[in-house]
Amino acid sequence: MDKVQQSLEKAKSIAKNLSRRQLLIAGTGVAGTATLLNKPRDESGPRDPYFLRVQSALFDAGIATATLVIDRARLNSNIDTLMSHLPDGMAYRIVSKSLPSVKLIEHIRDRSGSNRLMTFNEPMLTTLSKEMPEADQLLGKPLPVQAARSYFEKMPGQVSSATRQVQWLIDTPERLKQYSELANEIGQPMRVNIELDIGLHRGGFVPDETLSEALAFIQADEYLRLSGFMGYEPHLASVPQIMGWRKSAKTSAWKKYEQCLATAARIFDATTMETLVRNAAGSPTYRYYSDTSLANEVSAGSCLVKPSHFDTELLAPHAPASFIATPVIKASKKTQLPALEFMDGINTAWDPNRRKTVFVHGGYWKADPIDPPGLKFNSTFGRSSNQEMLNGGRALDVEPDQFVFFRPRQSEAVFLQFGDIAVYDEGEIVDFWPVFPPSA
Repeated sequence: MDKVQQSLEKAKSIAKNLSRRQLLIAGTGVAGTATLLNKPRDESGPRDPYFLRVQSALFDAGIATATLVIDRARLNSNIDTLMSHLPDGMAYRIVSKSLPSVKLIEHIRDRSGSNRLMTFNEPMLTTLSKEMPEADQLLGKPLPVQAARSYFEKMPGQVSSATRQVQWLIDTPERLKQYSELANEIGQPMRVNIELDIGLHRGGFVPDETLSEALAFIQADEYLRLSGFMGYEPHLASVPQIMGWRKSAKTSAWKKYEQCLATAARIFDATTMETLVRNAAGSPTYRYYSDTSLANEVSAGSCLVKPSHFDTELLAPHAPASFIATPVIKASKKTQLPALEFMDGINTAWDPNRRKTVFVHGGYWKADPIDPPGLKFNSTFGRSSNQEMLNGGRALDVEPDQFVFFRPRQSEAVFLQFGDIAVYDEGEIVDFWPVFPPSA
């Protein structure tokens, strides 16, 4: 019996060890399969005919440096799309910081018919007051009172009427008192617009006693004039729709706005209330407003040129209309990393998108390569604002002096980095639009 028992125990031990070995082999196989599934695929391919046409237009215009290009036909389509989405009676305010060029803003004003601008700092405000003295300008963020004082000091007499077209944004009782003192100092009425916190929590008034006191202060002030309210709610587009969260956030935001308007209606007469600006929205949320029962104007700018940050469901009808075009300095059919040459073969074998290399003029922008397809930044080599390194796959076909195209992630900061905007239309560069000075 002992020998039989020993044989049974030995058999169990062999079976146990075999199971462990099989599990180990199976686990290794699963891990290997998962690794292979995560192996990058070659994303290179033929160039987009659209960008080849833009490239030809740049060649014909003699452009050979990094340039911001706006497609005027796409811009016009985006303007028309925005205007077609606005309900009856809804006014449109052009967000200047997202479209930082006087000529660009003029074009949008002409096509949209809007006389309303939103500006964000004193240099921008001064520039637009001089260039467009008839435009109604609403500050998109509160300015220190000294910046407002500087604005009045810089405005020449022949366009001083433009200063009466400004709505100064007020976010606290302290700033309200400062602006009251400034208005008394210059002896001129100042229109003030009240910033509301309807859920973004970036500052502003909420429907409480502090708002009531601020509104009463404006009503009693000799020079201040209430022009309206601004309730900005870009956070709504980022709230998940799961479990009704976005719907709930939207309902809460609009309820707070309504409560603030009700507070104002207890202090100001009906005629004043009817004339107030009730500003709301931004590019991500302007389509939320289907009537004018709450807001009577919406602001938008980025959706007209559509950087990649604005690739959202609501903005799907808008087309990308702005690109960075920059010449290739060097092109190589292989990739070599300094001091790590021994790894080049391994890197290429693992990621076929690292097979070829181009270096371009400039770089390190808030933008991503879009043509030729499949170009990637090299995280090992690092980023460069002088000669950006990009890698591509086997089908990458671009030569020195040809152009690589990037799509900006945003517009306000990126547009100011390239000098005059090249305006592309029907296969040609048809105009150049200067951008705001760097300080604006």
